[in-house]
Parts: sequence; C-alpha cells; structure tokens
Amino acid sequence: MRLLRGLFLSYRFFIILVGIAGVFVTGFVTPLFFVVGQGLLALFLAIVFLELLLVFGKRKPISAQRKVMNPLSMGDENSVKIEIKNNYGFLISATIYDNPPYQLQLRDMAFSETLHSNEAKSFSYTILPTERGAYLFSDVFVFVSTLTHLIQRKVVVEQSESVSCYPSILQMKKYELKVFAKTASTGIKKIRRLGHNNEFEQIKNYIQGDDVRTVNWKATSRRNELMVNQYQDERSQHVYSIIDKSRSMRMPFNNLTLLDYAINSTLAFSNICLRKGDKVGLMTFSDKLGSKLAAERTGRQLQRIMDLLFKQKTRFLEGNFEMLFHGIRNHIKGRSLIMLYTNIESEYALKRILPLLKRVNQLHVLVVIFFENTEVAKAAQMNPVYVRDIYLKTFAEKYGMDKKKIALELRKNGIQTVLTTPEKLSIDTINKYLELKARGVI
Repeated sequence: MRLLRGLFLSYRFFIILVGIAGVFVTGFVTPLFFVVGQGLLALFLAIVFLELLLVFGKRKPISAQRKVMNPLSMGDENSVKIEIKNNYGFLISATIYDNPPYQLQLRDMAFSETLHSNEAKSFSYTILPTERGAYLFSDVFVFVSTLTHLIQRKVVVEQSESVSCYPSILQMKKYELKVFAKTASTGIKKIRRLGHNNEFEQIKNYIQGDDVRTVNWKATSRRNELMVNQYQDERSQHVYSIIDKSRSMRMPFNNLTLLDYAINSTLAFSNICLRKGDKVGLMTFSDKLGSKLAAERTGRQLQRIMDLLFKQKTRFLEGNFEMLFHGIRNHIKGRSLIMLYTNIESEYALKRILPLLKRVNQLHVLVVIFFENTEVAKAAQMNPVYVRDIYLKTFAEKYGMDKKKIALELRKNGIQTVLTTPEKLSIDTINKYLELKARGVI
C-alpha cells in the first residue's frame, strides 16, 4: 500500500498507453501491427519496471532540512531556507513542496530542480508574520522521478516544527545599531547636549576639544599637567512603557494593529534604555490593569519584557485611565519616565482623560505617544473631482487638525507629546527618550 500511495503516473503514461492500444486495435486488421504492438508493450512494461526499481529501490532517497529563524520577528520579512540532497546514485528531477503555517496563507511554495548523484541544493523564500503566537510548519513533500518521468515517488521528509513569533527582534537590533553607531542619516537624529550630566566618571588628561570648563585645577597642580573631569550619562533611572490595549488600539495599518506597532516599539525602546544603563519596566491596561513588570536592569529583564509582550492581546472595551492612575501610584515608586502608548481619537476623549494625565505628570515625567491616521492624511491631500470628494477632503482635514490640537493641548499642560505615524513610531519614541535624557529632564 505504501508503494501504491507513492506511485504517481504522469500524463506521458496515458499518452503511451493510448498509443499502444491503437497499435493493438490496428493489429486486428494487419497481423504485423499486432506483433509490433506486443513488442512495444513489452518494452514499455520493461521501462516502467526498471523505473519502479530505480525510484523505489532506496529506503531513504532524499535528505531535506528546513532552516527558519526561531523565534520569528513580527512585522518583518523572515527568511526560510530548505536544503535538499539527492541520495540516489543517478540523476533525478525533484519537485519540493513546503507547508508553511496556515496563518501565512501561502499555498504555492513549490520548487523544481534537477539533482545529480549525491548533489545538494538549497531554496529560500521569505514570510511576513503579522500575528504573535505559535506557527506550525508541516512536513516537506518531495516528488521524485527519473529517466522517462513516467513514475513519481512521493517522499515525506519529517520537518514538522512549531516556531514562536515574537515582537520585532530585527527592528530592535536595527535601532540599537543606529543609536550606538551614532548614525543620524537613516532616522535616528543626534541630540545636542546641553551641558553635561551630573554623574562623575573619571579624571583624565586634557586633549584638544575637551570642554575647558571641566578642568580640574587641583589635579592639574598635583600632576603638573592639564587634567579634566569626565562625566557620563546619569544611569539607573526608572523608565516604564505603558501600553493601552483597549479597542482604539485595534485599528489596522499595513496588516498590523496599532497595538502590534506599540509592542514592537516598546521592545526596541526598552533595549535602548537598558543599553543606556537605565532600569526598564512595563505595564499594560484596558478596562482594567493588565501585566506589570517592575523596573530592573538585570541581564534577564529584556527576555522578561519579550515574554510579556508576546502574550498581549487587544481587549474590546474602553481604556480606564482612572484605574491606570491608581495603578501607577501603587506600583511605580519614585519619579520615573513613563512612555504611554495610546490612541486619542477626539478632543472629547482628551477632555475625559486630561485631568488624570495631569495628575500622573505631577508624579512622573509623562510622555503621551499617539498616532496619526495615515489614510485620513492621504484623503486630506486628494484632489477632489466630485462633490462627495470635497466633503471627504474637508472632514479629513478637520480630523487631522483635531489631532494636532490634541497634541498642542497636552503640551500646554506640560505633558511631553509624540504624535507620529505607525511606521515612524519606534524612531520617534527613541528620539524623544534621547532628547529628554540629553536635556536632563530624567
């Protein structure tokens, strides 16, 4: 039965059968054709039998291995590579079918190639996961044929594996490289330092370009050479990311929700803070408080943040900012920098939550991060053709202006604000953190 399940006859098989049957039918009229038909049938059966022996004669004809990034990075292109080796002692034609996870809806992952004896080749493709969770890759199917290709053998290579999709690790590494390589041209801007921070590091010899205001005259007189004080960024400050999981964060953009963008940004931002020497924590909320992680700077803190972000899901209720305020008072001790990811849609919504945001800002340094609607921005820039287009453009312009008014109102009340698009969220958030740190606000 296993042999029969692996036996697949191509269209050539049926063409040859029809041809031989035609010769036999003609043979009833002319005996010579009957003899020729018998000879052709014997030759055909011999070829089929030989091909059966060749194709099914080896127990493990194909070796294959799938290499996939583990964990996957949400919202990024992840490479999948399949390596296949021909264990036969002769040339074969192989068609390889991979079975990606159902979440990706990829049904055409097929590769065809000719492999010589003991030859190995690799095939690759990219996937774009847009959901956090487990992604199950099934076995790899290989269809093998040789000689006339009348017979195909189905080989199932056991490569079933479950891979977790985490918040964007690739994005985290990319922004870490940009910040610490001091590259301003690709999005991370350099911030002008206003004076120096208060944390003393060491006394060193003066070199050209050092600030003369940092000259240490006592050390200079003792060493009989010019010495200066060197300072470093003030470290071990508390930084918390607070993510709104209410229904306003369910809005989609490029196959991801605003919550997904906030989660990716939080991971990249937290990594930068830890590298800068600060203590990082996390909190989520919607109609009630969600996950809480106290600010620490241990080696395992980034992994804890990743594990918490991996589990977050949108709740389809309004955000309870009053409960958030009490949660901040109870769980965040000491003055901290709070990065609040939310989505304020209207001035009416702002009026409801502004008193609570002002109270939080009195206790901590609060940065409210919310989103521009890029589709509305496109509608505001359209050239109207019909009357309905004029109405649409007018409403879009009003909506965009309301967002700017919300940002202005927050700044008037002393609250730091980041109004950004989803694709620029991580860059703008990290820039705001570097700016506040350079100004000595935190």
